Amino acid sequence: MKKILITLAISAFSLGIIAQASDLVIESKSQTFSENDNKIKFNGDVKVSIDDLKVVGDSADVNMDGEQKLDTATFYDKPYAYEVKKNKKREVKANILKVSLITKIVRAEGDTQSVVFDGKTPIVVINSDIQEYDTKTGIMTATGNVTMKYKELETFSNKAIIKTDKNGDLKTLELIGNGKIKQKANDSYADRFFYNSATKVLTATGNTTSNMINDDGKKLTLKSNIQEFVQDKNTFSASGNVRVWYDDYYAVGPKINVYPNQEGKPNDVYFVGRSSITQGVRTIYADKIKMKLKPKDFQAEGNTRTVIKNIGSGESENESSGMTLGL
Repeated sequence: MKKILITLAISAFSLGIIAQASDLVIESKSQTFSENDNKIKFNGDVKVSIDDLKVVGDSADVNMDGEQKLDTATFYDKPYAYEVKKNKKREVKANILKVSLITKIVRAEGDTQSVVFDGKTPIVVINSDIQEYDTKTGIMTATGNVTMKYKELETFSNKAIIKTDKNGDLKTLELIGNGKIKQKANDSYADRFFYNSATKVLTATGNTTSNMINDDGKKLTLKSNIQEFVQDKNTFSASGNVRVWYDDYYAVGPKINVYPNQEGKPNDVYFVGRSSITQGVRTIYADKIKMKLKPKDFQAEGNTRTVIKNIGSGESENESSGMTLGL
């Protein structure tokens, strides 16, 4: 989980319809009103403007409520919505796009994709079945086969909830259901990931697994109930049925803390509480264990006990088993 997710510069997911009253401008080749359906229909080169939000499509309709006020604008046939502020551009593509003029919620349905550009360079790409933006709360919810890509970082989940501030900057990010975060050769899995940009802490809960590959190609695998990565300190911790595999080491304990070396790589693993480390036929139990990845070694302290399995007696089948003094 090292360096995973923390610089997610998701400068906006709250595609910007602001909360106060706004003018709606719709241009098209033709417009019709059906009193029975209580809808205004637009066809041909439909262009819509609401504040900084622009929507382009082939056809759209707007529902009217009982007081003949505009309710929901629905755009069909793969519409395209975008917003430009300073050097940032945010765009959404989908099969259908719905914009609530009352609740200020934008809902994209079917093969949805959101992209944030810095200049002409895409910095964040989100794909999912459905994406919904509540512009009053700054919350975007994506559901169904959710993937996000930021530079070398990729995430996968059943659902994602992203909260931004009024400037569109990331506040929190939550991945729910079959979560996976991948960065180069490193990856992490959990039922839920939660990142808080204020504390710069990423927490994984539920069936968590992290795999990290060192420069020498050796793999560190860590499983536990909870895992936490602190960006500012570049430290990592895990608790609850912690299990660690590294080269020919297998270690178990209630809690661990992982600290980086001078190059920022995870290197010193501290087991807190009664723990054990196994190498081959030898298992060492102790109250504290420090495992170093490079150069590889470990230290055990506090009520240490060593168990070596199957050392063999070296005797023939006719001789009695077990170790004796020969008496």
